[in-house]
Amino acid sequence: MGYEPQADFGTPASTSEKMVTLTIDGRSVTVPEGTSVMRAAAECGGDIPKLCATDSVKSFGSCRLCLVEVDGMRGTPASCTTPAMDGMTVHTQTPRLQKLRKGVMELYISDHPLDCLTCSDNGDCELQDNAAAVGLRDVRYGYTGDNHLGLQKDTSNPYFDFDPSKCIVCSRCVRACDEVQGTFALTIDGRGFGSMVSAGVASDDFLSSECVSCGACVQACPTATLQEKAMVEIGKPERAVVTTCAYCGVGCTFRAEMRGEQLVRMVPWKDGKANRGHSCVKGRFAWGYANHQDRITQPMIRKSVDDPWQVVSWDKAISYAASELKRIKAAHGARALGGITSSRCTNEETFLVQKLIRAGFGSNNTDTCARVCHSPTGYGLKTTFGTSAGTQDFDSVMDSDVILIIGANPTDGHPVFASRMKRRLRQGAKLIVIDPRRTDMVKSPHIAAQHHLALQPGTNVAVLTALAHVIVTEGLADEAFIRERCDWDEYQDWAAFVSQERNSPETLEAVTRVPAEELRGAARLFATGGNGAIYYGLGVTEHSQGSSTVMAIANLAMVTGNIGRRGVGVNPLRGQNNVQGACDMGSFPHELPGYRHISDDETRALFEADWGVTLDAEPGLRIPNMLDAAIDGTFRAIYIQGEDILQSDPNTAHVAAGLKAMECVIVQDLFLNETANYAHIFLPGSTFLEKNGTFTNAERRIQPVRKVMEPANGYADWEITQLLANAMELGWNYEHPSEILAEIARLTPSFAGVSWARLEREGSLQWPVKDETHEGSPIMHVEGFVRGKGKFVVTDYVPTDEKTGPRFPLLLTTGRILSQYNVGAQTRRTGNTAWHPEDLLEIHPTDAENRGLKDGDWVKLSSRTGETTLRATITERVAPGVVYTTFHHPATQANVVTTEYSDWATNCPEYKVTAVQITPSNGPTDWQEDYNSWSERSRRIVASLTAEAAE
Repeated sequence: MGYEPQADFGTPASTSEKMVTLTIDGRSVTVPEGTSVMRAAAECGGDIPKLCATDSVKSFGSCRLCLVEVDGMRGTPASCTTPAMDGMTVHTQTPRLQKLRKGVMELYISDHPLDCLTCSDNGDCELQDNAAAVGLRDVRYGYTGDNHLGLQKDTSNPYFDFDPSKCIVCSRCVRACDEVQGTFALTIDGRGFGSMVSAGVASDDFLSSECVSCGACVQACPTATLQEKAMVEIGKPERAVVTTCAYCGVGCTFRAEMRGEQLVRMVPWKDGKANRGHSCVKGRFAWGYANHQDRITQPMIRKSVDDPWQVVSWDKAISYAASELKRIKAAHGARALGGITSSRCTNEETFLVQKLIRAGFGSNNTDTCARVCHSPTGYGLKTTFGTSAGTQDFDSVMDSDVILIIGANPTDGHPVFASRMKRRLRQGAKLIVIDPRRTDMVKSPHIAAQHHLALQPGTNVAVLTALAHVIVTEGLADEAFIRERCDWDEYQDWAAFVSQERNSPETLEAVTRVPAEELRGAARLFATGGNGAIYYGLGVTEHSQGSSTVMAIANLAMVTGNIGRRGVGVNPLRGQNNVQGACDMGSFPHELPGYRHISDDETRALFEADWGVTLDAEPGLRIPNMLDAAIDGTFRAIYIQGEDILQSDPNTAHVAAGLKAMECVIVQDLFLNETANYAHIFLPGSTFLEKNGTFTNAERRIQPVRKVMEPANGYADWEITQLLANAMELGWNYEHPSEILAEIARLTPSFAGVSWARLEREGSLQWPVKDETHEGSPIMHVEGFVRGKGKFVVTDYVPTDEKTGPRFPLLLTTGRILSQYNVGAQTRRTGNTAWHPEDLLEIHPTDAENRGLKDGDWVKLSSRTGETTLRATITERVAPGVVYTTFHHPATQANVVTTEYSDWATNCPEYKVTAVQITPSNGPTDWQEDYNSWSERSRRIVASLTAEAAE
């Protein structure tokens, strides 16, 4: 497409089903009741001048530029605040209106810099456009006297500047921060002529304020007051491509605005059904890693991990990789080879990697990071409901009356959806938070949880069982729903179990540390408060009882009848952009695409006929099993696409030992990540900006990813996998990801009606899409559960084997922070480091005082498996006895202290419960020093004669 911006209708759309018809400038238009006159005019092709109005926020009526005349109505009302009424006759352009608007515009221009020709917003400025629209040719008032010209610019934010001299105080930025983002960081300070936009108290600038840099204010600003630095440096874009963000599982749709091959800015697409025109700091601004100097764009090989890297051609790298894989397979058998798919790559790329492993390597040794985060979701929801995914679309939350968040921190992990959730809470929905930390969802501006159940880490099942105890014993269960939709006998068994006194809140209080009355209040609210929706994250799944917790959540939804309609449901918040897709595409060692077991003869025959090979019927190895087998000498080679298991997987020392024991480690990524320190072949990957394909977000929404620029490395990731497959004589000949998607649809029932052409036409589809005429499934289990009857499962609380004691008296839990993403490979190479340059350890004031620690002190974090050092931050966000940190920075390598305990059903690691000790430290641990030295040595590169050095 060209650069033309999306239409701005001035005010939000009305959701009323009742229609009204009015006449605007002689044209008849029919709109939903409650639509503003301004929007009605825009919908019939009109364009009423406006400055304070934009369709992402409520009407305000302050700029006085959008005045209209209405037959039978006195005065000249503002069209943005005047509702359209049946039979109304509106005039948007008359001599009287022309004179009034010109006078208003003169006042604005008299206090505005006249540097249009050199302004970065020239040609993209609403003030400039509206001055032309009202016919302003001169300003009668002159430019002398008091004004706001020459005020100091705030350049503190790494992504945008705030120039108060260009501000017209329309309040759009303030209202966007309030209504869209829900942070309430901005305000109008002062009165009358002295009114100015402020980012907080007088001492605050945008960087130090509570602004989260979501970009809503920048997008709302009608002038160059809030302007991206890239717009200033590069200039106005000339074309745009709509694509999908490659960060979290929300899956925001963006308009990538380009000038030549340079990306100027990412603007949230208003028609994006996941984000509805909103964004966060990562998706909006943190895309600079694509051109970072650390990026590797040429293949490299080496015989030993002790050798420096040698830059080679693609032909040589692929040939060498294939020869090594074939050599090892011939010597040690197919099961000595395996691979790891990426939750950051597209569905098509993930599909090809597991296909290569199964059809080319000859084994089912395929795994993915999705298993180390949300595999309990797949197991638990498939067992209880019949599908391995969430039940609702994101829009559903706007119909929720009670929201229960357990083990998730959406303001940091899924900020765009959190903003929508907060909007619903401001409208009156109630909130229950189950989390050991006091997250921003517990209390932040204009929202507060009715109940915060600050449980002891590792006791999720006990808390959920106690909630169910209250609901069943107090007669709050939705018996009609249960009899109609669930297995009644299984329900009775489950109800008898949860009703036992040992499962009461009073008995379990000693285990969970949640006051019994607080828990009872939460249970009553969820059971009686109307539509109840449950949202959960890695604080549920990354436990030894992760699968049990997911099933306990499903039990809670079924016993209260909160399944199968809008505003309810069980909703996992997926961590990475394509975690859902990686699961869908058959990345697990026991499942083919579509969650069908590899041992099923009929399913296996379908793939064998299509691929022309014989598949192994035995499930393969998971990542920890591959590492164990490597140490034992039976697993020899691995192909890793887009994952950094050395930094992200538990017990870093064990991961390093496993990788070091392998004969051939192939890493395909953007940067020399930590895993690449143990690699023999490095294949440079491509960013989401450089490829076509699809992602599937947390709501099962399949969305197109469109190529914005040519790959800096020469190939998209799917093409690299195809090169390797063909070097292993598989004879693939895909020319576009649409052909791979067609194969996925052919072999996967839930994708049967999905095609590239249909996605281009419709924008997105939510699986299951049964055929080409099926519209997709925004809400699951509407008429009945996929498995037939909903299955209640008894989930007895079993304490984790990871115990605190005299040596390790504290419990460590881990998570993420807003400005960083996963292992930080992308966000650490952007301006986001301004907010989070290092991992910090949160510790309660009592625990800090007992250890003689002050805020900012270096501390040693020790567990049974390892130790590391980092700075402490003293906070009451965590309870006494609990500490918390992130894992975004390799200098910390927080996972060196996490253990190998895992979920009983899926081997999902227990990241959230590690017994630790905290002591003062004056420097890095021996392990950190040794690792840093090894890392520097491993990253040495010998450039080819024709290539520039990569470092």
